[in-house]
Amino acid sequence: MSEQTGTKRNGIDWREHLASPLTWHYVAFATVMVLVIVLGTRSGLDWAATSTRSTDALADKQVELKALDLQTAPLRGLDKRVTLTEGQIKEFYAKRIPANYSSISTKIGDLEVKSGVRLSRVQYAPAAPGVDLTEIRIDSGISGDYSQIMRFVNSLERDKTFFVIRAMSLTGQQGGQVNLRLNVSTWLRPADAAAADAQKTDETGAPSGAVPSSKVGE
Repeated sequence: MSEQTGTKRNGIDWREHLASPLTWHYVAFATVMVLVIVLGTRSGLDWAATSTRSTDALADKQVELKALDLQTAPLRGLDKRVTLTEGQIKEFYAKRIPANYSSISTKIGDLEVKSGVRLSRVQYAPAAPGVDLTEIRIDSGISGDYSQIMRFVNSLERDKTFFVIRAMSLTGQQGGQVNLRLNVSTWLRPADAAAADAQKTDETGAPSGAVPSSKVGE
């Protein structure tokens, strides 16, 4: 009898607890806490994933920026380098490109006298006109002893006027005298070369306005 009474009492207490507002507050609070924990965990995981992707994206952008920086580095200051190069070209033309055939002939004649060699049959032949310069090919015979010829060749290569030796070939030797055929190139501005080409050539092949170097050395 007492056991039945106790069982009924416990059932009544359980129903009272379920019907109590405080019990439902506890249940609601526990449910909210579980949701907060779940949502907090999920948000933390999402944030970690987003942070990782953002870090990777930032690293990729930094790599791209560095690559772009390296690619554009040669272009920095290009306008200044172009201006500097143009100035150097103008200076080269002014100092090392002869003004006309007469300047070429006079310079070769001076080197002939200083070295002690003798030049003969000096001939000038312009190549096809270029955009900025026209090559002038010079073919001549040179005679003298070995030291004189080497002095002339070295002076020609070091001269302020731009000369390029194309070829040298031995044509004869007698005693201490050496005879060479010398092919040299220099350049004129196209307008200067064209103006000289319009003139008649003398017996040496040089334009009539030029002084044959073989005569200058005599």
